[in-house]
Amino acid sequence: MPDFNSAIRREVPIRTFNDWNSPPPGFCEVDMVAHGGTSVAGSFIQTLTMVDIATGWTECLPLVARDSSLVVEAMKHAQSLFPWLLRGLDFDNDSAFMNDVVVPWCHQQKLEVTRSRAYKKNDQAFVEQKNGAVVRRLVGYGRFDGLETARVMGRLYAAARLYVNFFQPSFKLKEKRREGAKVIKRYHPPSTPYERALAHPKVTAAVKKRLRDQYRSLNPIALLAEIRATQEELGNRVDRRAGQARGQQPACTSIAPATAAAFAKTLGKSVKAGEPRATHRRSHRSYKTRVRMPSKLDPHIAAIEGWLAEQPRLTALAIVGRLREKYPEEFGARQHSIVQRLLRALRRKAAKQMVAQEVFGEATVAAPLPGVVDGSGHVGPEPPTAPLVEQGGKATWRGRSVEIRSTAAMASSG
Repeated sequence: MPDFNSAIRREVPIRTFNDWNSPPPGFCEVDMVAHGGTSVAGSFIQTLTMVDIATGWTECLPLVARDSSLVVEAMKHAQSLFPWLLRGLDFDNDSAFMNDVVVPWCHQQKLEVTRSRAYKKNDQAFVEQKNGAVVRRLVGYGRFDGLETARVMGRLYAAARLYVNFFQPSFKLKEKRREGAKVIKRYHPPSTPYERALAHPKVTAAVKKRLRDQYRSLNPIALLAEIRATQEELGNRVDRRAGQARGQQPACTSIAPATAAAFAKTLGKSVKAGEPRATHRRSHRSYKTRVRMPSKLDPHIAAIEGWLAEQPRLTALAIVGRLREKYPEEFGARQHSIVQRLLRALRRKAAKQMVAQEVFGEATVAAPLPGVVDGSGHVGPEPPTAPLVEQGGKATWRGRSVEIRSTAAMASSG
């Protein structure tokens, strides 16, 4: 049976990130964000994200299920939301786009259809950036399903599209060049999609007038309050079935302010508190401190340390053999693993003590300096600048007692 999706995919031309060449408004990158949480089993809500290349205008639409007919209906609705007509759509290689429903519909609408390369996300850098900065930041990473949840998400995106496109500035890449192994990027000053649309020469005067009138009628505080209220409602629905099965409560139980003025008073406090959102991931719960269980080796640690002091290269199998000779009922050949862990701990402790003695010990013998050659050709320390010790005594060097002989005794012995 032939694979029609693969045949359609081969007919759609490829467009990379460097192939855009400053297109006019109307050319969009399209991608889909899955809200399945930690599992992709079953049916869950998908977000269709469309980003205009020239201005950065972003439209997000929730889909109840992953279906090509729903993708077409969402793009029809997005055509009415964009201030200008769509001219071209750039998809990835997802079968939800590369099929005999979406691609023929785009051709019927006289839309230029292109696709990115497989496993090359940077080919769709514009929409991938909005997937994280807009969709994931608004909705989070939880699992959402059901028609009622999709309606709440639609209200969230309806308020967010106005706030993001009219009031949220963003950077746009101006140029990129390579100098050797270094890539240098230059960006335009940050501006909103609304400001880029007003400054673009290909946008008609009628569209600019309509955008200015809409901008004057918007209140960013009211939009932000609506966004937080719908996020609160989504937070009560995230992982709802799994949460009820585990007996957990919603991640956030605060009540949203009733008016925009009351919401504006809480903005400063919410920013200082980190602005927790109900749709974000739940905070990580620290595990309880594990209590160390008693070991068979605890009564014999002193004896093992004595054996290691006499024979530092003693192996774990040898120690197990000695323990089996003395205590045949307690120890066998299978206990060598716990002896190995004990040996590692003891040798690590001894190494730390040795390093501490070398670094912090009161060493009176100076360390030799390299590169000094005496008359006999021996490489050793430089001649001392202080007078020789005339009296005998003892000094400490690397934790050991070193006997120092007087010069007279050294002369008599020589």
